[in-house]
Amino acid sequence: MTIEMKPEVQLDTNYYKVQHIKNLTDSTFLLRLPKSRFKFEAGQHISLSIAGDYQSREYSIYSAEEADFLDVLVKEVEGGYFSPKLKHLKKGDMVEVHGPFGRFALDTKKLETHQHIFIASGTGIAPFHSMVKSYPELDYKIIHGVRYANEAYEREEYENDRFFLCTSRDDSGDYKGRLTGYLKEAQFEKNSCFYLCGNSDMIFDAMEILKEKGFSRDDVNVEVYF
Repeated sequence: MTIEMKPEVQLDTNYYKVQHIKNLTDSTFLLRLPKSRFKFEAGQHISLSIAGDYQSREYSIYSAEEADFLDVLVKEVEGGYFSPKLKHLKKGDMVEVHGPFGRFALDTKKLETHQHIFIASGTGIAPFHSMVKSYPELDYKIIHGVRYANEAYEREEYENDRFFLCTSRDDSGDYKGRLTGYLKEAQFEKNSCFYLCGNSDMIFDAMEILKEKGFSRDDVNVEVYF
């Protein structure tokens, strides 16, 4: 007896067929996989590898908990080994997924009492997209630091007054300069809790700035990308 399997069905506990690749900029793209029975908490990440390849990389999950697909946001590293291979995958190509991993998540005790300030550099916005889409009633603000305004990945996905863009190399954002420069000037309510995701320099600098503003380590959740 021959059993015909639909392309979007997960073939193994870890293997998935690529559904779609959406280019957001020349170097950054969304990789979409079928979700199947995969369960995760917004903010977690997965380990991703290409079938038949020995290397893997970790990526924060970009899609909502209840979405019927699994998205990751990837920036192609010029001269890199892995991300260019991901970018050139085609629909139906196989990848291997392990996870989810990590404890970077919304503080459920503060969901209804605090404003959640999401501070991201570059593709560090990925877990925050997942959180916002998973909790549509969330009181949040995103502060996104990039070089150029076209790197405000899917800005239209967020409410206008909740998304603030800092651009360091053009003046098309809401603030001209580094994200940390804006943080020094910004004022936050006492009932704010902070989530930082991105490169380590930004995170360490932002933590010092928030400390100087009177916020304790308990008010800050951190996910370091590199």
